[in-house]
Amino acid sequence: MVHLPNNELHPPIYSSEPQGWKNIVVEEFCQPPGQETYQSQTEHTICISLNNRPSRLSQVMGDRRYTGLVTQGDIAIAPAGELFFCQWSEQDKYLRIRIASQFLQQVAQEALEISRDRAELLSEFRVRNPQIEAIAMMLLTELKNGGLAGQLYVESLTNILTVHLLRNYSAAQRYVTSDYGKLGDRQLLQVTDYINDHLAQDIKLSDLAKLLGMSQFHFARLFKQSIGVTPHQYVLQQRLERAKHLLKQTELPVMEIAMLCGFSSHSHLGKWIRQHTGMAPKDYRIKGNRV
Repeated sequence: MVHLPNNELHPPIYSSEPQGWKNIVVEEFCQPPGQETYQSQTEHTICISLNNRPSRLSQVMGDRRYTGLVTQGDIAIAPAGELFFCQWSEQDKYLRIRIASQFLQQVAQEALEISRDRAELLSEFRVRNPQIEAIAMMLLTELKNGGLAGQLYVESLTNILTVHLLRNYSAAQRYVTSDYGKLGDRQLLQVTDYINDHLAQDIKLSDLAKLLGMSQFHFARLFKQSIGVTPHQYVLQQRLERAKHLLKQTELPVMEIAMLCGFSSHSHLGKWIRQHTGMAPKDYRIKGNRV
């Protein structure tokens, strides 16, 4: 078995750090056989195996140890402050997600109304959670796309991931309730009017929550209960509707329409127009002019 010192480990293939995502760092690694000792005082760490076939791994956290096979989707959780030692004898491909511990406590207190002493994650080896795995893969896809969907999408996924972690892998899990309620009509109109007026800009979840004087976590769940979709999904719907309207009613270039509607590029708009109409933007415009 080959053991590489920590300083010979390969850097991440992809990392969200250059993109400036808030409260979360997402990184994809592919390491040769070796070992690593890892610890963060300020972040909780979630490691998800990306290996497409079983491989043998040894992990140690505190007085707990696991040695055995891991395969794609297996999750390990190292709470902030926990010394995490890992050793592997074959190439190891994995996703590492770091969530600020202060942010997790904020979610626990504001969104789930649980106390700080029950807001810490528990150490785990080789657990399976399809919801967390799915969210992690969406974050990885967004990372590889260069943050194409915008900050609102990443913030929404970060919030959902943090809530799932608290519900399933913390001392607080049995105290979490699901009585969410809804936004009032006046509040809902205030938010949707703001979205409509700012579609060309990078709308953030924190911006929407501030309008109503709420935490972003509380706002996001009330919004979905009120309108049936997440804030990100609603913003995307409105951008698509405006783009379709401009394609039919104006002669503006497709690139300019993309910018006016808050899409990051011509191709970004094209992707969503094709997905929702089955046509490229230019074909949609021609059909619209015939109607």
